[in-house]
Amino acid sequence: MQTYPKGTQTIQIQDKEVCLLPEKAIFLPGSHSLLIADPHFGKAAHFRKSGIPVTEKVHIHDFLKIQKLIESLQPTDIYFLGDLFHSDWNESWNDLEAFAGYFPGCQFHLIKGNHDILPEAFYRSEVWKVHPESLVLENYILTHEPMESAPDGLFNFCGHIHPGISLFGAGKQRLTLPCYFRSGNQMILPAFGRFTGLYRMKCEKSDQAFAVADKKVIPVNFMQ
Repeated sequence: MQTYPKGTQTIQIQDKEVCLLPEKAIFLPGSHSLLIADPHFGKAAHFRKSGIPVTEKVHIHDFLKIQKLIESLQPTDIYFLGDLFHSDWNESWNDLEAFAGYFPGCQFHLIKGNHDILPEAFYRSEVWKVHPESLVLENYILTHEPMESAPDGLFNFCGHIHPGISLFGAGKQRLTLPCYFRSGNQMILPAFGRFTGLYRMKCEKSDQAFAVADKKVIPVNFMQ
């Protein structure tokens, strides 16, 4: 029997089980697939080139999270929903390639995002399968940017936005946390990378959010 990381929220989408992981990734048990959005590997090195002393440890932590998920969930495929690498080449790309090479039993996919601008030659065919805009998996359509309308019968998983949700305390304190954000037939994943910002989502009563806090995923009720 499949076990999931502690704090996982399991929901039903398109009559199938979908696991919202506290590591800010989605596991699809039906296809043994892992979905990750917006890791932005290499961003720390870009800041260092600009004279801002950001340590590479921010990316090492994310590598370790992926390794732990691979070891515990045994996915056959990992789908990066865009912004795998942050802009132009730097030495961090070599680290990413070496890391992916440690898992020959897992196929790595990239649905290209606006930051994925490296020449095609960088995506070694034995490591990466690159999809320019979208990919249909089961009855889901995977994209980087949210679709205005998913095709009939398909549910859109996407990234790009780095969604966050604000929670308010009794003393009017406000805490904004990364979240999975569902609206209609679409779910926007939280940014996987630690070195990313948050966009506070505007929520309607029909929307659903699942905040990521204290190593668990928490459903949020909208009171409007």
